[in-house]
Amino acid sequence: MRFDLSDEQRMIVETTRGFVENELYPHEAEVERSGHLRMELIRELQAKAMEAGLYAANMPEEVGGAGLDTLSWLLYERELGRANYALHWTCVARPSNILLAGTEEQREKYLYPCIRGETWDCLAMTEPGAGSDLRGMKATARQDGDDFILDGTKHFISHADIAGFAIVFMATGEEDTPRGPKKRITAFFVDKGTPGFTVRDGYRNVSHRGYTNAILEFDNCRLPKSAILGEVHQGFQVANDWLGATRLQVAATCLGRADRALQHAIAYAAERRQFGQQIGKFQGVSFKLADMAMELKAAELLTWEAAWKFDQGTVTEADMSMAKLKATEVLGMIADEAIQIHGGMGLMDELPLERIWRDARLERIWEGTSEIQRHIISRELLRPLGG
Repeated sequence: MRFDLSDEQRMIVETTRGFVENELYPHEAEVERSGHLRMELIRELQAKAMEAGLYAANMPEEVGGAGLDTLSWLLYERELGRANYALHWTCVARPSNILLAGTEEQREKYLYPCIRGETWDCLAMTEPGAGSDLRGMKATARQDGDDFILDGTKHFISHADIAGFAIVFMATGEEDTPRGPKKRITAFFVDKGTPGFTVRDGYRNVSHRGYTNAILEFDNCRLPKSAILGEVHQGFQVANDWLGATRLQVAATCLGRADRALQHAIAYAAERRQFGQQIGKFQGVSFKLADMAMELKAAELLTWEAAWKFDQGTVTEADMSMAKLKATEVLGMIADEAIQIHGGMGLMDELPLERIWRDARLERIWEGTSEIQRHIISRELLRPLGG
């Protein structure tokens, strides 16, 4: 593994950071204070992101993306992650890789419009009674001739309000396992406007203002077989094959915000004077800065190593879980310490720190809680010994 960036990677970092600072930062206050991201602003920034070559850059070249290797993609994600989440995710969209699992006909209908910025996708797994335990989902799809009929509820579905369609995971049967019966899961494309499919406003969230969540309701929602993504009962296989790197994506965006908070803390420690000297010269502050920088470096190395291994085909579930776990918890620590260094001003919305602090809390929950990541890591340690 090389620790220096290539010329192309440095260009990606510089281009993305310049876009974030010049095009996204100026709109953060509006989104944070209103909790709303205007469609006119989305379209304006979307066009600029396309012009800069940053839109849908996570996608392979053959479908219209940038064709980035995993490390380059995560460097790009880190820079985008510095900004308000709604701004960077919606206006510089990265369609879900799971769309690549579709047939050519499905790609024409769903993938390519997302890459062209004509619509957005959303992924619907979580239910009110089944969070991390996806096999415990109660929403079902039953076969009726050549069709499937969907019933049930999904919630916490990100940006479903603007998405043109949902990729929905439904229980389609059961199988016996050594640990008892388990649900069989199938993934479906469901177009907005399909009879029996309703999108309702979700919950007010203290994290990621402007980035909405929704409740999806299915009531006798009839779909043809052609709406299946992958094979019947193979929804988990599709998800495992195509969604593996999402934990690394979360880790990378957390690194960007953590670095932004750290840079604010360093600048303030050098500028602020108390008792006749810079506060950065007091051990109580200087040691905080040292710990923040060290922990951020550790999180970066775990993430970059996992990215490198992903492209070598040697990455493990534990590698990705360690990166996600470390980066999300380090972000929380750095955000908290940066506010402590700033004192009362750290909690004022003139600075991005209170927003970074609020947003950090969600990162330890979505894409697998910190507890789930620890479970994955410990399971991989114990499995060779029969644990």
